Amino acid sequence: MPKILVIGSSNTDMVIKSSKLPSPGETILGGDFLMNPGGKGANQAVAAAKLGGSVTFIAKVGTDIFGANAIEGFRSHGINTNHIIKSAEAPSGVALIMVDAKGENSISVALGANAILSEVDLDQIEMVFKEADYLLIQLETPVSTVQHAIRLAKKHNTKVILNPAPAQNLPDTLFRDLDIITPNESETALLTGHEIKDESDVRHAAQLLKDKGVGTVIITLGSKGAYVYSDEEDEIVPCPQVTAVDTTAAGDTFNGALVVGLSEGMKMREAVAFANQAAALSVTKMGAQASCPARADL
Repeated sequence: MPKILVIGSSNTDMVIKSSKLPSPGETILGGDFLMNPGGKGANQAVAAAKLGGSVTFIAKVGTDIFGANAIEGFRSHGINTNHIIKSAEAPSGVALIMVDAKGENSISVALGANAILSEVDLDQIEMVFKEADYLLIQLETPVSTVQHAIRLAKKHNTKVILNPAPAQNLPDTLFRDLDIITPNESETALLTGHEIKDESDVRHAAQLLKDKGVGTVIITLGSKGAYVYSDEEDEIVPCPQVTAVDTTAAGDTFNGALVVGLSEGMKMREAVAFANQAAALSVTKMGAQASCPARADL
């Protein structure tokens, strides 16, 4: 089976639901507490594994209970965790989330060990890049590390998919080594400086990214589907219409499903349709990794 390498963040989301968000200096009593695995890299690795992908995940966690629980969770999904690094220098990443009765939230994230995943860490496990067919990577680890991972992937002829999230500016030199980039509309606007208002804007922005050297541009459009632009494709692939309950990790599910489809030999349009279907199904359930569908669900 073709091998998928995912590099990225692993966080633990700690959520408190209460009647309202506390003001500065205020304590609110009551409410439910939830603790869920998260992090864009982890979400995408789990999404791919649940859909049948052969996944190796590279991340950095602390030597604490959050890191241990995260690794145990990855293993339960059949993910190869041999190259997850346990660091005594920093704790595992956590997100503290407060949610009020209206669904409004307040979030504070401590990146922890995610922020010190380094180029040296990747050099020590370079053989993993040689064995992989696809690299899927995001931007919740240092950009310098992301760039180095992409260089190692290209050195070993591994196809690279970048999900440029969370949105941030990137050096132009990074784009020429990307086989596929998968921004949403706001990320596309930041990367291109071109506001997305209608379908013609989407195409123009995709052309701008293609001109930077990207092989295939896939702009996710929420319930509208995804726009695919390359030398062979120029179309919006529609998404199944569902009643959304929670859109958390829909983009992560899309990316995990996309790399699985491509690794199985699907044509680009077929893989995007497959990813749309998985993402649509994910928003009908609560949570991040818990909402990622299994292959049987699709």
